[in-house]
Amino acid sequence: MRKFSGVLLASDYDDTLYDRSISQENRAAIRYFVEEGGLFTISTGRSYRNFAIQMEQEDLPVNAPVVLANGATIYDFQQEKLLWQSTLPLEASEHLAALCRTYPEVGVEAYHGDRIYTYRANDVTRRHLKRCSLVAQPCEIEEIPLPWIKVILQHLDSAYLQQIQAELLATWGDLYEVTFSNPVLLEVTAKGANKGTSVQRLAQHLGVQGENLYCVGNGLNDLPMLEVAAVPFAPADCYAELKDWGAVILPPSSEHCIASLIEHLEARY
Repeated sequence: MRKFSGVLLASDYDDTLYDRSISQENRAAIRYFVEEGGLFTISTGRSYRNFAIQMEQEDLPVNAPVVLANGATIYDFQQEKLLWQSTLPLEASEHLAALCRTYPEVGVEAYHGDRIYTYRANDVTRRHLKRCSLVAQPCEIEEIPLPWIKVILQHLDSAYLQQIQAELLATWGDLYEVTFSNPVLLEVTAKGANKGTSVQRLAQHLGVQGENLYCVGNGLNDLPMLEVAAVPFAPADCYAELKDWGAVILPPSSEHCIASLIEHLEARY
């Protein structure tokens, strides 16, 4: 029995583990954690196609299945196997079309299988696709193939997206999870498909007990998985809401926060 046997650490990707690159300090700490029996995974808003690029380019140090699409997908890259996936209800097309009529400036990215479609792409949409090295097909929203794994609503004005979030939750809150991954990206998944439920599902799949599940993230979409962690962690440059909520604060993402987290675990075990 090694020090971290039966321990699962789930990390958000962008602006937590990954800050334009993965630091050598973080890599060394994760390597030590895994060598001592720990299970390390990433829980990200990125889609399968998007994240597969990162897996190859960054040689990501994961040894457990990965939570993708903000909790809508669990994929095992080692076995190249989809373990679980949730899709939006088919009426999402009708609901989003109605929403877009009310909010004519919002951009839409819809994820269907391995393909990405855009409706009314704006500057945020184009920047997001470029950052993620993705190619999307423009399409009228009613013509985008179904079902959708997730949808991202995009606008430069966070207040505009907050109005959309409020309307979505007030009108169809029993059908959708609606959360910000950053101030200009509002993510929509099926009800119950979030980082928290998927990290718990993964822990159960791996036989990890709740007291040995640790999570770290910087954004509001990370809060569901922080809520189910034995100890929740966040980098110092996280959203203020996470600090106010009570996450254990680590150094900023640019200062090897994952290495610092593993030091915390070293003291616990």
